[in-house]
Amino acid sequence: MYTHFFQLKQAPFSIAPDPRYLFMSERHREALAHLLYGVDGGGGFVLLTGEIGAGKTTICRCFLEQIPAHCQVAYIFNPKLSVDELLQTICDEFHIDVQPARVTEASVKQYVDALNAYLLQSHAEGKNNVLIIDEAQNLTPEVLEQLRLLTNLETSERKLLQVILIGQPELRSILARPELEQLAQRIIARYHLDALSPHETAAYIQYRLSIAGAVALQPFPPSLTAKIHRISRGVPRRINLLCDRALLGAYAANSPVVTPPILNQAAREVFGTVGEGSQTALTRSGWRLAMAGAAGIVLTVAATWGWQQANSGPDPAVQAVLASQAGSFKLSHSLTLNRGLERHRSGSRTASSADDATPLLSKASWNAVFSDSTRSEEAAFRLLGQEWGMAIAHGEPCTLVQERNLRCYRGSGGLEELRRLHRPAILKLTDSAKQSQHALLVGLSENSAELRMAGRENNLRISLEELSRHFQGEFVTFWRTPPGYAGEISLGDKGEAVDWINAQLSRINGGIESIQGEPYGAAMVRQVKQFQQAQGLVADGIAGARTLMLLNRAAGVPEPRLRDNATLAAAYHGE
Repeated sequence: MYTHFFQLKQAPFSIAPDPRYLFMSERHREALAHLLYGVDGGGGFVLLTGEIGAGKTTICRCFLEQIPAHCQVAYIFNPKLSVDELLQTICDEFHIDVQPARVTEASVKQYVDALNAYLLQSHAEGKNNVLIIDEAQNLTPEVLEQLRLLTNLETSERKLLQVILIGQPELRSILARPELEQLAQRIIARYHLDALSPHETAAYIQYRLSIAGAVALQPFPPSLTAKIHRISRGVPRRINLLCDRALLGAYAANSPVVTPPILNQAAREVFGTVGEGSQTALTRSGWRLAMAGAAGIVLTVAATWGWQQANSGPDPAVQAVLASQAGSFKLSHSLTLNRGLERHRSGSRTASSADDATPLLSKASWNAVFSDSTRSEEAAFRLLGQEWGMAIAHGEPCTLVQERNLRCYRGSGGLEELRRLHRPAILKLTDSAKQSQHALLVGLSENSAELRMAGRENNLRISLEELSRHFQGEFVTFWRTPPGYAGEISLGDKGEAVDWINAQLSRINGGIESIQGEPYGAAMVRQVKQFQQAQGLVADGIAGARTLMLLNRAAGVPEPRLRDNATLAAAYHGE
């Protein structure tokens, strides 16, 4: 109804789990990485939990789009099933034909036998099988126990079935019960998807608008984002409901922007609360929940003690499996069972303290790394893909990623250029015998670099002096393209990409409203040159890859960034 009014191609805040609209914040990338890890995790359970509307199902849909060819998936989205119904559904999803011994329905044993035969045959063909259960908090203890028994199906080398459980926070409490301890011990990785921060809420709104085609008009003023976050509590579904109704209200009022009164009315209509009043309601609700939670803690502390201990650091079982699988699927971080807590603990660390946490490699150790690591650029691309929350299938990576509006950029400007671009990149290295090696740069400080290499369990830290002996400046990285981007933009070009550039430059230069459909003319070239000069680029007025990467950062487009460089990150964000 309001899409034409705001010059949008489609409604940006639909609550349908459309993977195109998946906003990849740091925590969403980590959640997706856990699911990708489950593809080759070696069997057992992976647990993903999150508040209602946090984006769990959308992440799962995104994951399903990235399933490698060797992986077969059974997806159950309605788990209110009996044991018999569960087994029948699993067999149906894997297309297993179960013939009952009699006219009556097949027994549990017949389902399990048929499933075991299927899994053994798949294993012989080099295929993996993953069972995903959404809304898993609805599973009964009996069904959970049957799932545990299914993970007993194994060869002498590995388990044949990987189970991914996705559910609301109470799923964690259910799995902490004493009678489910055996299942809990088989959970090789856990992740809880938190709500968005105020900064991420603003970026989330901007991202969804850009995907829907917003270019010239920006209906949500920056001054409103803090209020939107407060009312929605940073939960993506609540943000969608609120912003959708606010846009409808602005359309009805013939207003090009959402005003505070329009936002308050939208909050009343969708939540029954408005503005500051919602905070009071939340506070009263929070006290009631806190009292109930305190009582629950007293009752369950003995049962959950072991689980809480496991949450305090990296899971050794996960790290062991990661070591064996690092050449094919490598996560963008060291898996822990309580990543949210770890992030808060480490969020305020400086670059120097981060460096202290990872020992600096000696020259002898660095030479040993060269001989032990996978050398191919293809393996390094898989690691880079993990940073962007996707699996890189076999083929030409720079061609494959174009389907996700990404492009490759190959540069030769060394660390100076990488500091400016501020993003993970594959470095081309050479050893003492002049043999090529490839490593993923994930962190950069004043004196050292943090690298990830295929076939290695942990990240490696190397001094910049030692790195300079092996790195001649060549690298490749990914970057996100503007809407409708077809290539380098120069004088006279028109289209969506030019409109997007015009809108971002207008916002940077004081918020003057841009005009949609204008060609890339002299005025826009002049603004691009000013931007390039401010960013330390050659001011040629051509909107090439480097210029657009830096414009992405200035516009808040979500892209992975280099870690362990607090000073640099703060400077780029104007802190």
